[in-house]
Amino acid sequence: MTPNSQTIRFLRQRIPSFECIVGCHDCCGPVTTSPEEMSRLPRKTAAEQETALAELSCPHLAEKGCSVYLERPLICRLFGTTPALPCPHGRRPELMIAPQIEQQIHHYMASTRQVLV
Repeated sequence: MTPNSQTIRFLRQRIPSFECIVGCHDCCGPVTTSPEEMSRLPRKTAAEQETALAELSCPHLAEKGCSVYLERPLICRLFGTTPALPCPHGRRPELMIAPQIEQQIHHYMASTRQVLV
C-alpha cells in the first residue's frame, strides 16, 4: 500500500456518510482527483470523457446514479458533509465533517497532482 493509498483510506474513514436522495446527481459534475484515486476507477474513452465534460457531468454518472459510488473520489465524498459544499436538498450527516479532517483533505488535494475525472 502506497503512502497516498494510506492517506486516502485514512481520510475516507473520517468523512461522515449520510443518505442521499435516490437517483439524485445534483452534486455530480466534472471534478479533479488524484491519480491514485483515478486508478481505482474504470477507464472511460476519450469520447465518453468529452461528452460528460460538454454536459458538465461526470463520465461515471449512470442512469441510476454514480456507477463508482464505493470508489468515488474524496471531493465527491465531501459534498453534503461540509458547509463549503452543501447538499442542494439539505441532506447532511448528523455530525458534519471535522474541520481538521476537511483541512487534511484539501491539503492532500493541493499536494498531489490532480486530473480531471
